[in-house]
Order: sequence, then structure tokens, then C-alpha cells
Amino acid sequence: MKSWLILLVAAGFEIVWALGLKSTHGFTRLWPSIGVIAAMVISMWLLSLATRELPIGTAYAVWTGIGAVGTAIAGVLYFNESASALRLLCIVLIIAGVAGLKFLAK
Repeated sequence: MKSWLILLVAAGFEIVWALGLKSTHGFTRLWPSIGVIAAMVISMWLLSLATRELPIGTAYAVWTGIGAVGTAIAGVLYFNESASALRLLCIVLIIAGVAGLKFLAK
């Protein structure tokens, strides 16, 4: 269970760095760029810790899935990105896939 919690925190940091990319302006702004790079490093480090006990394919897919869903939802909420029914359906499909991988992991 500890590895899943670590993976969840790693995915949280993935969402942070993905959202932070906008504020770096192509890595031309120093402090936002440092924050994004720090979040990337922490996210990858935590992912590597989680893979000590979790299968790499499952851990990576869950990490990217949570990151993608979290970033997409935050994009809708904070950046006025599209919330069309088809886009939301795709987000639900990602969630279903991540949940399936979590519950089927050995």
C-alpha cells in the first residue's frame, strides 16, 4: 500500500510540473523553470521508489494516467480549456484504465 501512496504523490508532482510549464514561457523565466524542474525531479524520484514494489508497466501507466487526467481537469478549471462531452468521456476512459491497472496489479 505504501508504494501506491508514493505513486499517488509522484503523480501529484507530475500534475504540478505539467501545469507549471505554462508559467515558464518556454523555460525563459528562471524561477518558474526551477520550480518545474524540481517538481519533475521529485516526481521521477518518487516514481522510481514506487517501482521497487510495483510492476513498472502498471506504475508508469498509472503515473501518466493520473497526471494526464489531473492536468486535463486543471486545464478546464484554471485555463478555460474545452470541457466538451467527448473530451470528458476520454478523461473518464483514462480513469477507468488507471483504476483497472491498479486493481489488477499483482
